[in-house]
Amino acid sequence: MTSKQRSYLKSLANTIEPIFHVGKSSLTPEITKAISDSFNTRELIKIGVLKNCMDDPREIAEVIAERTHSQVVQVIGKKIILYKENKDNPQIVLP
Repeated sequence: MTSKQRSYLKSLANTIEPIFHVGKSSLTPEITKAISDSFNTRELIKIGVLKNCMDDPREIAEVIAERTHSQVVQVIGKKIILYKENKDNPQIVLP
């Protein structure tokens, strides 16, 4: 992913709210499966990491990206932005 594409995805993610929150129990198989399933309808997902989660958000992002075969767009503070292209019905056209 080029920096131009990453910048475009960041601008799109700026307006969306987190649809998942990682809490005290950190990454569970259930939340990983839910995130993976949500990539069927969305290409860009924002995830919030709650204050009571002791794991590093950057490490959480890498693990989720590896398990869901997606790409980390940005980790800023306690927010994670992930992107996975939909091969059948692309909604976001990258520059």
